[in-house]
Amino acid sequence: MKSGEGHVVNALTIDVEDYFQVSALAPHFPKDVWDTTPCRVERNVERILEMLNQRGAKATFFTLGWVADRYPELVRRITAEGHELASHGYAHERASDQSPDKFLADIRLAKLVLEDISGCLVKGYRAPSFSVGLSNPWAHACIEDAGYVYSSSVYPVKHDHYGVPDAPRFPYLVGSLVEIPITTVRRFGRNWPVGGGGYFRLLPYRLSSWGIRKVNREERKPAIFYFHPWEIDPSQPVVREASAKTRFRHYVNLERTEARLDRLLQDFAWGRMDEVFLPLARATA
Repeated sequence: MKSGEGHVVNALTIDVEDYFQVSALAPHFPKDVWDTTPCRVERNVERILEMLNQRGAKATFFTLGWVADRYPELVRRITAEGHELASHGYAHERASDQSPDKFLADIRLAKLVLEDISGCLVKGYRAPSFSVGLSNPWAHACIEDAGYVYSSSVYPVKHDHYGVPDAPRFPYLVGSLVEIPITTVRRFGRNWPVGGGGYFRLLPYRLSSWGIRKVNREERKPAIFYFHPWEIDPSQPVVREASAKTRFRHYVNLERTEARLDRLLQDFAWGRMDEVFLPLARATA
């Protein structure tokens, strides 16, 4: 049996965007150069799909509409292999940087594009850089208005670019929308991130696995883990003009990530967001 306590199935999520679409690198890749910048997302997602198939895991792919428009067959492969297709918006703009009208138009367009290509209902949305928080309390209403069933756009941690430290740590309702926060553990009076991203690359693997087990065993809850396709791609172009802080955060331990992810897939049971969390949310609503 995998080492998640009992038969807990956790939710594995992938934010499908390319290296040049990362918010921290936006000053170096304005949107008018995206179509002329070499893409690496297709090959990286295909490698992730192979890994998931090898380990018998399912996942949710929060996919940019921009990527889906250019790689429709990749989107169809995601759903054909039994994974959930969800939305990461269309153009990877932070929700907190947009007006309510612009934000709503972006997430409606993304849902339309993804559903048209896949033929599947898109239930979930994740804001780029977890950019739903205290500065844009209207965002959840927009997500609900756009027709999504759930959001995974809040990270209940303190961070210089995102985070709502006082937000609930486990799924909660905002209107009829289910918000499913990224997983944290509570220690020393604060929340600590154990749900993936740069922390997974920077810190030893055992800290992430300890945190997930703690949530599974002590709190008897499923965890959420997230990563990006570019995080398994150590050969991606390096933006040397970016700040030292940005370069460190983006490139640290890229060469180790794929092996760590494979270990994670072996150590825990993984499923789709809609199948792991929506039944629980309905049962407790």
